[in-house]
Amino acid sequence: MRSQCSFPIGLRAFTGSAQPVRGLEFFFAKQREDATKDTTRTAIDGSNRSEVTESQDAVETDEELARRLQEEYNKEARIASPPSSNDLYEDPPRPQGHGLEDPDTKTRSPSDTEPKSPAPKQSNTLSLQSTASEEDTVSGSIPFDQSPLEFDPTKYIPQLQKYWVIEGGHATYALLTRCFVLVNSTTSRIKIVDTLVNLLRTIIEGDPDSLLPAVWLATNAISPPYIDLELGLGGSAISKALMKVCGLNNAGLKTLYNKYGDPGDVAFEAKKRQSYTLRKPKPLTIQNVFESLKKIAMSKGQGSVEAKQRIVERLVQDARGAEESRYIVRTLVQHLRIGAVKTTMLIALSRAFMLSKSPESKFDIKLVTSLAKLKKEELAELYSKNEEIVKACFARRPNYNDLIPALLDVGVCDELLLRCGLALHIPLRPMLGSITRDMGEMITKLQGRDFACEYKYDGQRAQVHCDDKGKVSIFSRHLEVMTDKYPDLVELVPKIRGDGVSSFILEGEVCAIDRETGELKTFQTLANRARKDVAIGSVTIDVCLFAFDLMYLNGEELLDRPFRERRSLLKSLFVEIPHHFTWVKHQDATSADVEAVQAFFKSATDIKCEGIMVKVLDNLPNPELEVNVNGSEDVGQTEPATPKKKTRSSKSKSKSAAQEGATEAPKPSRRKALLSTYEPDKRLDSWLKVKKDYNDSADTLDLIPIGGFHGQGRKSKWWSPILLAVRNTETGALEAVTKCMSGFTDKFYQSNREKYNKDDPENTNVLPEKPHYVDYNGGGGWPDVWFEPQEVWEVAFADITLSPTYTAAIGLISEERGLSTRFPRFLKTREDKSIDEATESADLAGLYRKQEARAPKLDDDAAEDEVWE
Repeated sequence: MRSQCSFPIGLRAFTGSAQPVRGLEFFFAKQREDATKDTTRTAIDGSNRSEVTESQDAVETDEELARRLQEEYNKEARIASPPSSNDLYEDPPRPQGHGLEDPDTKTRSPSDTEPKSPAPKQSNTLSLQSTASEEDTVSGSIPFDQSPLEFDPTKYIPQLQKYWVIEGGHATYALLTRCFVLVNSTTSRIKIVDTLVNLLRTIIEGDPDSLLPAVWLATNAISPPYIDLELGLGGSAISKALMKVCGLNNAGLKTLYNKYGDPGDVAFEAKKRQSYTLRKPKPLTIQNVFESLKKIAMSKGQGSVEAKQRIVERLVQDARGAEESRYIVRTLVQHLRIGAVKTTMLIALSRAFMLSKSPESKFDIKLVTSLAKLKKEELAELYSKNEEIVKACFARRPNYNDLIPALLDVGVCDELLLRCGLALHIPLRPMLGSITRDMGEMITKLQGRDFACEYKYDGQRAQVHCDDKGKVSIFSRHLEVMTDKYPDLVELVPKIRGDGVSSFILEGEVCAIDRETGELKTFQTLANRARKDVAIGSVTIDVCLFAFDLMYLNGEELLDRPFRERRSLLKSLFVEIPHHFTWVKHQDATSADVEAVQAFFKSATDIKCEGIMVKVLDNLPNPELEVNVNGSEDVGQTEPATPKKKTRSSKSKSKSAAQEGATEAPKPSRRKALLSTYEPDKRLDSWLKVKKDYNDSADTLDLIPIGGFHGQGRKSKWWSPILLAVRNTETGALEAVTKCMSGFTDKFYQSNREKYNKDDPENTNVLPEKPHYVDYNGGGGWPDVWFEPQEVWEVAFADITLSPTYTAAIGLISEERGLSTRFPRFLKTREDKSIDEATESADLAGLYRKQEARAPKLDDDAAEDEVWE
């Protein structure tokens, strides 16, 4: 049986290869031949060297053979080049567990006053190298998880730089790995932020050139979403690299995958078993890891697969130690699982640049000693101010390539906002609406305010940029480029500019539409459009852009303008083209217009809209409405009465009595201030969503959880989303219908993870593989764990749609597609129901038919009666 020692350069053949398996004896054959010719040569210890026989080859492992032969060649080299009298020394004892090394790598100790003889000629023979040799032990011991007010980067940077100088003076990947290990070992958000802050400070002060790639790697990306730069790696590339570098075969790799599930954990275990390599690993630096990823992403065309494979193998091979291997592989599969999401990184950057700056920077920083004297509330306020600036910059210019150089130059200040302002053809992050449970909650939140109700169309949110030369860019809500998907919109956009409009950024909803009648079509219809390289002559699904906001006009940002003003500019300066470009249908109202708002909501859902969006029109409350909110009149009709606090003393009572009859100013409202400005990347109560699936009268489904997927970011330690199924009473199968990741609390996630813990071998709630009675084609990805069907969950939803991914009710509505749900939301576990009482596929099909039948079309007369502003 061969040793577990593995070698990275061709010593094992892959399964299915026609090449014979070659052991070390093949590579040492020439040297062995030369050695056996001279049978009279004696070794240094005076004993005769025995010949290497066939029987020895049969019983020696690769490692034993390499050790013996290397020792012989080293002794021969010393005989051929004896040391001078000034350079005599004894061989130090060889440490156990280390590889064989050339004589020129050993430590010598001649007298400092004596001249040193030239180093002996380096042998060209292959030698075993320990994969753990010369590791960056300094990085592995830095306490990044300390409080930033206690951590001092200057204590470690001199030692780090001595090691970094070997690799051109740049920070090693071991530094980043150390941070990842600490972050992954805690669930405390405070600890995670502190750890990132201390890592960033160390890089800012020690190697600022590595800061940008470090931030990209820590956020599990190599470019912003609007730049098409993806790794494009399949699982096979990483599997081949692990097999080649770590000496695994297909069976061994599959065993590790079945046991651990996560590719990074598989790499960790595989690297632990690899003790030696024939080539000393070159320390990975943060910069060369990032550059390697960019090379993988940019490798296109013929030969790109082989080129990517070589880069992946070199990264895995050069990873020093099991932890580096774990995070290199997790980076390659784009699933880092350290919980350092975008917001966390921005907070860490804002704090790091408050405490540290690069040697070339001129801006002022805060002294740790002065911050330590502040009260907790004062420190939090200072942190918050810096965080808001950095977040605002990234929301307007969501690209670390712009943000990091500006931070290194000027730090966190008002100038940073100018450097990272809005720019054409660079998408800003969209403002988001808060969810309301029902119409009553929405009315309560907007007491005393004028607001606009808008149809929430069932389409795709689009951010449209147009410059003064007519160049158009279209981005999705996730900042992905959609310009190629909508060539008809690109051609249309310059035509909608009115007089005096040169450049703009507006936002709207793209919906599929019938050009003749103006009837809206479903989101499913829109989704059937091709996504890339669409020729305008091949467009078969027509669309209309329903505009609802204007954020940039003629070189000026409009984000700080009230919504009423932005909407007025949008309507007055742009040209409507029926069934091609128009404005969202809307109606202005107040919290007193409950019936009118309910009627508007019904009209929206009747024409297959998702519901309505409600937006505050002005920054200040309406004074007339404020009287009702703060006074005693009508408050009880819309808002529950708040118990009055008891007076603290008789003195205050007499004071109130003395002031009786005097004119009192209205008491200020305690509700959170609602601004009507456009706030990129924020989810505020200034915008509220009222969707039909949140309406109390909406239908719900009783579904069976059958599998879970590893969560991402904050949810990485839980199962999220959950795969749900309906029953097919005809076949007895459970048919997959949707994935749900909304409506769960952290407490529920935790209990659900414990209940379906696949790491517990005695847990009967999980299954080793997909059960035969589950009908799922894997189109949405395979679950990381299969549940024993035993629960029923009540789930709300917006619509039931035809789906090529899910198999529920297939054959009842369509022979080729099943049914699924849009916007599923967990409501509760149905303790009163067994899985035999869960929703049946036939019931799901019935709900779909009911949904399609209750969507009346608006006739021309009704359309004229609708309220337009």
